[in-house]
Amino acid sequence: MTLPLALRATAMQWQQDQRAGVVVEVQAHQGSVPREAGTRMLVGAGEVIGTIGGGHLELQAIARARALLGAEQAETQRLALGPSLGQCCGGALTLAYTPLTLSDPKAWAMPAPRFHLELFGAGHVGRAIVRLLAGIDCRVRWLDEREAEFPDDPLPPHIERVCAEGLPAELTAELRHSPPGARVLILTHSHDLDLALTEAALARPDLPWVGLIGSATKRARFLHRLEAKGYQAPQLQRLHCPIGLAGITGKEPEVIAVAVVAQLLLLSTDHGHL
Repeated sequence: MTLPLALRATAMQWQQDQRAGVVVEVQAHQGSVPREAGTRMLVGAGEVIGTIGGGHLELQAIARARALLGAEQAETQRLALGPSLGQCCGGALTLAYTPLTLSDPKAWAMPAPRFHLELFGAGHVGRAIVRLLAGIDCRVRWLDEREAEFPDDPLPPHIERVCAEGLPAELTAELRHSPPGARVLILTHSHDLDLALTEAALARPDLPWVGLIGSATKRARFLHRLEAKGYQAPQLQRLHCPIGLAGITGKEPEVIAVAVVAQLLLLSTDHGHL
C-alpha cells in the first residue's frame, strides 16, 4: 500500500519525467465499499501505485485506466459492487479516471493522519516501530541524539528523522516543537534521559498521551520522582507505562512494536480515551 503523501510525490515525479499515467480516484461512495471517497491510485502501462481496495473492482479499474493511457479526456464510472462486479460488499461508488497530464497532484487534498507521534529513541524497539509505521498514514518525528543509531535506508515522507546532537537537553528541547495533540513515546537508551523527557512532556497539558517503555517498577519509581517535583495527579494520569496493548505479551522488539502500534491505533480511534 502506498500512502497519500508518497502517492502524490510519485505522481509529481511521473509528471516531471513525462510518464503516461491515469489517476483513478474514488470520487464518491455509498454503503459498504473497500475504500472511501478521496482514495487514489496511479496506473501506468506496467506499474500500479496505491490501491482503491483490491479484488475484482481494482482489476477492472486498472484495465479501464490502461485503456485510457495516452487519452486527454477524463471520465467517470458508477459501479454497484454487487450487480456490476459480483462482490458482496453491497455498496456503490463512483470512480474518476483522470490522465496525469490533466491532474494537479500538488492540489490533492490529503486526509488527516491517524495520529502525530513524537518518537524518542532509535534503538531496537524504535526501529521496529518505525518499520510498522512506514505503512500507516500518520505523522512521525523520530528523534535521537545518536546519528549512528538511525538506519541508512531512506524513510517514507511521513516520517521525519531528527538528530539532536550534543547534550541530552538538546533532545528534551525538541518537545517545544511538538504539535498540540501529539502522542509522545519515550524509549531511549538512558533512564535519566527518559525521566527528563517524561517531565518535559507532562509539563505540556496539550500532549494527551505519554508512553514510556519499562516495567511497573520503573513506572512506580518515575511517579515517585515526579510527585517529589510537584507533578499533580492530572498530569501523572497521562503517563502510560508499561506500553503496548494489553494481552500482547513478549519482549522481542518486533512484538513490542506490534503491541505499541496497536495501542496507538486504538488510541486514535477512541479519541484519546485509552
